[in-house]
Amino acid sequence: MIGIENIASYIPPRRISNYGRKEKFSITDEFIEDKIGVKEVSVKGQDEDTCELCVKAYSALAAKRQMVPDEIDALVVVTQNPDYNIPHCSAIVHGRLGLRSSCAAFDISLGCSGFVYALSVLSSFMERNGMRRALLFTSDPYSKVVDQEDKNTSLLFGDAAAVTMLSNTPVLAPMKFSFGTTGSHYEDLICRNGKLFMNGRAVFNFTAKVIPDDIRFLMELNGMTKDNIDLFVFHQGSKIIVDTLAKKLEIPPGKVAYNALDFGNTISSSIPIILEEELKGSANTILISGFGVGLSWASTILRRV
Repeated sequence: MIGIENIASYIPPRRISNYGRKEKFSITDEFIEDKIGVKEVSVKGQDEDTCELCVKAYSALAAKRQMVPDEIDALVVVTQNPDYNIPHCSAIVHGRLGLRSSCAAFDISLGCSGFVYALSVLSSFMERNGMRRALLFTSDPYSKVVDQEDKNTSLLFGDAAAVTMLSNTPVLAPMKFSFGTTGSHYEDLICRNGKLFMNGRAVFNFTAKVIPDDIRFLMELNGMTKDNIDLFVFHQGSKIIVDTLAKKLEIPPGKVAYNALDFGNTISSSIPIILEEELKGSANTILISGFGVGLSWASTILRRV
């Protein structure tokens, strides 16, 4: 059985306050706190590129448990904002961490659904190849592409990275997955000429329409109901998105996680950042769902071993 053994994250200390931009964007405290649910966004330093954020997340993991480079069989980086077009980020991170040459390394180009997709890909890859331990990095610093004059994106996205250790001695193991794509709407969240564009209304409508049905399908697929789920961890797209999903699925507020107030929507890292704390929590079943760029989605249920 392959699953999640440990998680660590790195969130850059620099912040941009959304309260300081109220006049510029004609927004209110209510908009900041109750609609987008982001008081400030985290921004990487000039010396912190995508791979460096991964290395710092790894350092946080090494502070939790002794890391032995030779024990890592595979390394995956989920990002759509790499340091270079060529080579892949995972090769760079592999070199900086000093991992053995027989360690597999590859990138997965996905955004907000990327962690869940990669969890399925890497766990299957490990099982097929008899691997015991691997590192799954998520690092997508949107500050590289966000236009600070764009209200739709600059108030929302924050920089962060996370590393999830998968192993054959897991704390949380995934059950069956569900996936989907509506590629005909790819232009609703797109980077053109180095600048991010988001049709916020279209992305919200997509989420509100598609994700509740996917969650119901996933629970049925795994022979469970919402009463069997201890915690729901949705991608932290915005507070209104998380609240809308909870309302449509009739989930009690205490069973839905939200933690993006102090650093923003961290794309593929939003789910593992929450799971980092939940690993030592009491929830035995955690439903996770990532959705966004593509427009794509992926969901699964994690069961405590």
